[in-house]
Amino acid sequence: MTEIKKHQDENIVINKELSIWEALIPVFALVLMLFFNVFYVYGDDALSGSNQFILLLGAAVAAVVGFFNKVSYKQMLDEVAENIKSTTGALLILLMVGALSGTWLISGIIPSMIYYGLQILNPTIFLAACVIICAIISIATGSSWTTSATVGIALIGIAKTLDVSVGMTAGAVLSGAYFGDKMSPLSDTTNLAPAMAGGELFSHIKYMSLTTIPTIVITLIAFVIIGFSIDTTGTPDISDKLTAIDSAFNISPWLFIVPVIVIILIVKKTPPLVALLAGTLLGGTAAIIMQPDIVLAISGEESLSFKSAYKGVMNAITVDVSVATTDANLNDLFSSGGMSGMLGTIWLIICAMVFGGIMDGIGALSRISKSVLNLFDSVFGLFASTVISCLGLNALASDQYLAIVVPGKMYQKAYREKGLAPENLSRTLEDSGTVTSVLIPWNTCGAYQSGVLGVPVIDYFFYAIFNWLSPFTTLLFAAFKIKIKQLSSK
Repeated sequence: MTEIKKHQDENIVINKELSIWEALIPVFALVLMLFFNVFYVYGDDALSGSNQFILLLGAAVAAVVGFFNKVSYKQMLDEVAENIKSTTGALLILLMVGALSGTWLISGIIPSMIYYGLQILNPTIFLAACVIICAIISIATGSSWTTSATVGIALIGIAKTLDVSVGMTAGAVLSGAYFGDKMSPLSDTTNLAPAMAGGELFSHIKYMSLTTIPTIVITLIAFVIIGFSIDTTGTPDISDKLTAIDSAFNISPWLFIVPVIVIILIVKKTPPLVALLAGTLLGGTAAIIMQPDIVLAISGEESLSFKSAYKGVMNAITVDVSVATTDANLNDLFSSGGMSGMLGTIWLIICAMVFGGIMDGIGALSRISKSVLNLFDSVFGLFASTVISCLGLNALASDQYLAIVVPGKMYQKAYREKGLAPENLSRTLEDSGTVTSVLIPWNTCGAYQSGVLGVPVIDYFFYAIFNWLSPFTTLLFAAFKIKIKQLSSK
């Protein structure tokens, strides 16, 4: 609740001297620079560092616009500081996810998930199963991030061994994870949206289900069809892969105690950082007990002792580690970058927050949102302007919280004046703000999910069906006036 209050009390800077065209200058500059950088120079390697600097250049352009409109350097820097401060939890979670993935690898937890998953799943039902599994876990935990960082990583591993596209799999994982995130009362965004719109949590969830459930059903149908169209010849022979995994790790269902404990901790409303830290430490303990030879090999020592056990687990937590198997195709699968592997993603998030902070500091974000609102007068236009604002802020401010907070504050009065209940606004904020954040590479969610799953946004974009279909569903309901709740006083 502390985080929600912080966002709810967050000031939105309004600069009356700033024109819409001035507010759009940094946007156009950023888009042009990113286009040149990605399509003409670096291609897929753009996220290795050049895109991060482009975001800083975009921030510099916004700062120049701010100076010409009498915005002080201190005000812009203060907003940047607030933006970065708001992502502190996300950055720490990223580091802890890197640590957890390292200990869950050397302990055999992730290999065991893959080992047993290979025997249960086949290419035909695999993608639809990914959606359902991730949806259930995300509803229970209230966190799409935790779902993708645990079960999602394992499902990506299974996909590689089944020769199923990792782009398809990541799209299925994120579709299920974000469905669960939206519908869970434990989710921060699910609490934040009705708070911004002036509504009530469970009324919001109930009203949101009207658009969310049809969207996830369509998503499942699509993945079932895709599953049947995958070019395979029955269930692949995976005996060699199972043998390779079994020879490299001590596979045991007892290892699942660790992820079960982590899920229980989050369901019990334990802070995600605490739950992930517990999972990391339990994973390290399980590694020493179940995989002593692997821990010793990673430590570089000659015999197992307290020192070598400590060093092996600490290496898995902090730096690159890998476990070789007899199957060369699996070797890339059983590797982890630890906390250091997350530094590139953290770098991207910080640079994105600098751009979003200066845009907010000079009043450009509120100016753009207000101008979009003025373009429409009808009820459908109001819904459309909300969707456009959420999508735009996810791209410009690089943060799903701002994509909920800014339109929520800007449009709350407009919805009320149209006689619309706050559930209409809160549902639209979630349908277009929460779920689309993962589709933008430089957004905190897009950067996080692509970093955790190891799949670029461009590879899973089309297959994240639930995420890009949700805004269309909410607009369809608005266009045909389906379940548009009115204020009781209207």
